[in-house]
Amino acid sequence: MSAPIRVLLVDDQALVRAGFRIILESEPGILVVGEAADGAAAIRLAAALQPDVICMDVQMPGMDGLSATCAIVADPASRAAVLVLTTFDREDYLFSALQHGASGFLLKNATPEALVEAVQVLARGDALLSPEITRRVIERFARGALPSARALLPEPAEVGELTDREREVFELIALGLANAEIAARLYLGEATVKTHVSKVLQKLELRDRIQAVVYAYEHGIVVPGASHQR
Repeated sequence: MSAPIRVLLVDDQALVRAGFRIILESEPGILVVGEAADGAAAIRLAAALQPDVICMDVQMPGMDGLSATCAIVADPASRAAVLVLTTFDREDYLFSALQHGASGFLLKNATPEALVEAVQVLARGDALLSPEITRRVIERFARGALPSARALLPEPAEVGELTDREREVFELIALGLANAEIAARLYLGEATVKTHVSKVLQKLELRDRIQAVVYAYEHGIVVPGASHQR
């Protein structure tokens, strides 16, 4: 049997942590290994327990969840993917979470099934980037609301190392398309698309699809608002 997914819960409300624990541990293959009530404790426990996934609240006393996320992701010894959970459907939290290295973003009013799925997705090394969130990232760039949309960085040399097909896949990732949609657009199998996605992330030294979207718009790989019809 494969090892269980190790989860660290971070929230200043004990009842919220208890609820998350019940939901997650009701699913075979998920083990909650620890709990923290603030960002500083989360950093300590992340180093000590080496969880696979950290469910991170945003607003907490002392160190907030975004600062803790930044510290955890920057630690080369950490293998944890951070799932940011919040009750606030606010763009500033969303983009701060992405910029601080989170691999997923989920509202606390999501269903228990969505929480379980999010943990499983992040544990596989993927990012939880829903189409709605991707659209909001793209719309924000299109409006020029992010600094990088106003002053694009030059295209890195690494982008030139992509094959033509990888470049196509990269541009479609940046437009928020899932693997199945990319496969349909390019007339490829989903397994082939998954391989291309992995190669793109590896060549560009990107952690996940979330970073790929931000990277593409920062460097002008795609034009905000473009439909990319072929």
